[in-house]
Amino acid sequence: MVTAMLFAGGVGSRMKSTDMPKQFLKVAGKPIIIRTIGHFEKHPEVDDIVVACKADWIDYLNDLIKVYGIKKVRAVVPGGENGYHSIHNGVVETAKVATKPDDIILICDGVRPMLSEELISNAIRYTKEFGTAVPVTPSIDSLLYSEDGETCGKSYKRSSMYITQAPQGYTMEKILWAHSEAEKRGIDNPVSSSELFIELGHDVHLFIGERTNIKVTTPEDMDTLRASFFYKHFKKFAEEELEKE
Repeated sequence: MVTAMLFAGGVGSRMKSTDMPKQFLKVAGKPIIIRTIGHFEKHPEVDDIVVACKADWIDYLNDLIKVYGIKKVRAVVPGGENGYHSIHNGVVETAKVATKPDDIILICDGVRPMLSEELISNAIRYTKEFGTAVPVTPSIDSLLYSEDGETCGKSYKRSSMYITQAPQGYTMEKILWAHSEAEKRGIDNPVSSSELFIELGHDVHLFIGERTNIKVTTPEDMDTLRASFFYKHFKKFAEEELEKE
């Protein structure tokens, strides 16, 4: 069994949107969260979807799920006080249906509307093979380290640096172990599930993701996303017009 677990419990403060959380903002007429869910809804290997949502927006999300005819969402649960706690709530809910140790959970931000079927397939395939699967893209920029943001005395070798993405795949046995260990050790705010495993001293398997798989966090990300949808629409229109000639 493969369950996609999306977490969308944040308010999106970096988006500077005062009216609603960023996951509910519309791009090309459709909410970002619905676009993200839609990729898992359409994927033939994904059986169920669980969403951890900002508590006071659960009813709104459930209404959207009905409006857009989403069938695979089996539960929408309240998010937590940070990203990790939202993931934890989703993992606990997923464990109610994904009861076998080798069942797979795909953990993904609710604001990745550019996911491809191939990326999801690769996450499933590598999780089956290695028990963990984290998509990454090689860093194309030089990296400097600074404690105060003003001075720097250390740099990193660019060829060894990677940017993490999602969905991150884990067997239920491994993710439940990680969350249990985190509770025992008082770890309550890792940036991502992969960083939790690393903090626990456990390696994770990496595979190459896609640069187009952006996480919508800032107004600039929204501009990039809108431009991408505009380009796709224009390209399709242009191809259709050329076929008429």
